[in-house]
Amino acid sequence: MIALWIIIGIAVGAGAGIYLTKNVLSNRLLAKSQQVLKDAEEKGEILKKDKILQAKEKYLQMKSDYDKQVNEQNNKLQAVEQKLKQREQVLAQKVEELQKKSNELKGVSENLNNQIEVLNKRQGEVEKIYKESVEKLEHIAGMSAEEAKQQLIETMEDEARAEASNNIMDIVEEAKITANEQAKKIVIQSIQRTATEHAIENTVSVFNLENEEVKGRIIGREGRNIRTLESLTGVEIIVDDSPDAIIISGFDPVRREIARLSLHKLVTDGRIHPARIEEVVSKTRKQIEQEIIEVGKRTCIDLGILNMNHELMRMVGRMKYRSSYGQNLLQHSREVANLAATMASELGLNPKLAKRAGLLHDIGKVPETEPELPHAILGMKLAEKYKEHPMVCNAIGAHHDEMEMDNLISPIIQVCDAISGARPGARREVVEAYINRLNKLEQMAMSYPGVVKTYAIQAGRELRVIVGADKVNDAEATRLSYDLSKQIQNEMTYPGQIKVTVIRETRAINYAK
Repeated sequence: MIALWIIIGIAVGAGAGIYLTKNVLSNRLLAKSQQVLKDAEEKGEILKKDKILQAKEKYLQMKSDYDKQVNEQNNKLQAVEQKLKQREQVLAQKVEELQKKSNELKGVSENLNNQIEVLNKRQGEVEKIYKESVEKLEHIAGMSAEEAKQQLIETMEDEARAEASNNIMDIVEEAKITANEQAKKIVIQSIQRTATEHAIENTVSVFNLENEEVKGRIIGREGRNIRTLESLTGVEIIVDDSPDAIIISGFDPVRREIARLSLHKLVTDGRIHPARIEEVVSKTRKQIEQEIIEVGKRTCIDLGILNMNHELMRMVGRMKYRSSYGQNLLQHSREVANLAATMASELGLNPKLAKRAGLLHDIGKVPETEPELPHAILGMKLAEKYKEHPMVCNAIGAHHDEMEMDNLISPIIQVCDAISGARPGARREVVEAYINRLNKLEQMAMSYPGVVKTYAIQAGRELRVIVGADKVNDAEATRLSYDLSKQIQNEMTYPGQIKVTVIRETRAINYAK
């Protein structure tokens, strides 16, 4: 029983303790939550006040900026108003001045009208007196005024024609005296102001070797390497004639250069076999093509020639690897361009057009396809295709007299082409071929009846034919010159043109003893 009461007491005490603990904890939590709420409210008030202050500051700042803008606009408007007022004052003054002038002009106009009326009256009187005077003169002279006027006009016309004829003859004589001098002066100045180097091209290139062992590797087993290289480049490779050297022979300088560079790459790399040769030749060909384009662009930039078609520029680059009678074609064309520009400037013509025509005049020598056309006509057709100026096209086509010249640039290009080719050392031919050409010219002239002697002079550019005066008359001499020039044109190959001069003279010789 006592134990039961003890248990009951413990239970009651535990319940009372739990109840008291809950009350204490709840009171604490309530106090804490109230404190948190109070703190939150205080912080909220503080934030609210801060935001209100920031808003007020921003408002004040915006108001200040707005006031400043309004003041600036007001100032500008005031300045504009001030200017307008000043202009109004100026305009008002001008209006007053114009009104004053208008009043003055009215007075002057009235005076003029009065004077005009007086003059009209006097003019009527003068005309009347003039008619009476003319009638009296006609009666005295026995001819009308119209007949006298016509006679006077005819007399003055005759005098004017005679004077003009004398002046024309004087001018022509003076021009004949000074023209030759002026032409020589201009040509000499152009030549002196355009100094260029002369590059003589050959039909072979030499590739030097460090030792003889490389020759065998280049030839390859049973000659397969050299055969591959020759078939890919289109040149002939000679390996036996010279020690420590390989001769690359061919008439196309582009092919020779591709072969030379390919050999250099192969020897430097050390791997020489047909597959490698094909790869190197292909890369070298692309490299040369890129170099051709770069040379064309650089040439046009150096000469100051703009807006040239890309394909024409590429053909200009190909000139670097072409030659004409041993003269490098690109150097020749650059020289002709500079000479033509100088000469055109001296003559008061367009130097830019002359320079363009000079650079492109031999463009017909470099196309990859070679149709059956003279290079001048082919070059003209290419220039027309790529929209060059008509004067440039005519200068290209006419620089070897293969068509008629229609402007003053064309003869300049022809002259400059001859000057460039005639410079000492600029061109060369094989001596044997040169002698054969001169002999053939003289023999061809000697085959005509009545010819006594023939002389090929000026390096084959002129053929002088002496005929017997008793065998050939003047008309036959003229026909002989024409027939001989046509035969030379049809049967021979030569640079530029050949002048045919037939000389017929009679000499009477006696001796005083």
